[in-house]
Amino acid sequence: MQESDLDLLIRAARASGEIALRYSGETAKSWDKPGQGPVTEADMAVNDMLAEMLRGARPDYGWLSEETEDGGDRLAADRVFIIDPIDGTRSFMKGETTWAHSLAIAEHGEVIAAAIFLPMKDRLYSAGKGLGASKNDAPIRASRQTDLEGARMLAAKPSYDPTNWRGGKVPPVRRSYRPSLAYRLSLVAEGRYDAMLTLRKSWEWDIAAGDLILREAGAVTSDRNGGPLRFNNPLPQVDGVVAAAPGLHGVLSRSLAFWPD
Repeated sequence: MQESDLDLLIRAARASGEIALRYSGETAKSWDKPGQGPVTEADMAVNDMLAEMLRGARPDYGWLSEETEDGGDRLAADRVFIIDPIDGTRSFMKGETTWAHSLAIAEHGEVIAAAIFLPMKDRLYSAGKGLGASKNDAPIRASRQTDLEGARMLAAKPSYDPTNWRGGKVPPVRRSYRPSLAYRLSLVAEGRYDAMLTLRKSWEWDIAAGDLILREAGAVTSDRNGGPLRFNNPLPQVDGVVAAAPGLHGVLSRSLAFWPD
């Protein structure tokens, strides 16, 4: 009996952690990728392992990874792997604990299986379409927050610039931040935070896995204009991300200056 897509991603995510932990982030060889920031030898080692494991198991699936040159062949595939070997490379390089491996499979633009693993914290978030979301095999749910005032928000400081909000009115939320975008999405999915947003163009590999985990946990996701997140685009980016508890997403989105009139 063939291993399910979700089980394959979970196995691959844990294997990624085993490889990454062989390196010391502070001494790992690193270099800069133009327009995308730093990359380390650990990123590349994880990417090589994942390409061998995942593409070997599903040779008919397309492949999109931050650390693999994109040839565009994936656009013709019904299903595609969307991979970030290490999300939060700068954190990894500093020896911090909040970097993650982010693995997803999208079918016709929609993510159907996802795993996010933080090996330094031994936290594995996962979800399958219609199967719910979990952290270390325990079900997780988004929060019930409905009011922006006092909501726990994960976002970078530039997101709170008044020009990003209708009438220049920045909502009185409780502000927090985590370097890994995949981890931010996961924290909202498990209800530890009520919302997260990033208002700049976002690479698919940073958010694909988190999108499904959030939706299966009952949260709502969209781009910054309120449109659905779609994946395996010719240019693999989406127009920002707004993710929030189901009773909060609408009021948060409508507070943004980008919401269509």
